[in-house]
Amino acid sequence: MISALVLAAGEGTRFGATKQLEILRGKPLVQYAIDAASAAGVGEIVVVLGHDAVRVRDALDLPAGARVVVNERHADGQSTSLAAGLRALDPASEAAIVLLADQPGITAHHVRALVTAFETDAPEILRIRFRDGPGPAILARSVWDEAMELSGDTGARALLESEPERARWLHIDEDAPPDVDRRVDLERA
Repeated sequence: MISALVLAAGEGTRFGATKQLEILRGKPLVQYAIDAASAAGVGEIVVVLGHDAVRVRDALDLPAGARVVVNERHADGQSTSLAAGLRALDPASEAAIVLLADQPGITAHHVRALVTAFETDAPEILRIRFRDGPGPAILARSVWDEAMELSGDTGARALLESEPERARWLHIDEDAPPDVDRRVDLERA
């Protein structure tokens, strides 16, 4: 089984509010990652919440096979949300696709491409590389312990940077969808 982790615990400091709840084209920002994972047909979806967890949870439309985990240590950085999410995954999970709540342009097509490439080649770490930058990654179970040892505001990217030879890149001939870090980014998204 391939799982999806949606990291949605941040405070949205640069945004100035709980950006997971910002409405974009009729739905909360975080819902885009959930919908992409669901439409791609992953085995389970775990949404990691932290800041404003109750309000974010109440705004979600969770599909079957999805659940929420609250990271009480979210203020210590993204690494704690990654660890909380990995610990919550089904023991039968072979790998986890890590999606961020502020990338509404990541679609089911991107998630399926990661799953297909992982199932074909089974690398430890596989990450999308768009024409102009990186995208989501999938982490094989064999690297989860290392990922859970990360600290601070780092995610799977730290694993890629520490030992790049372990990682594979899935090239997608598209521009990277914009992240929503500030209010002005909503217009681009």
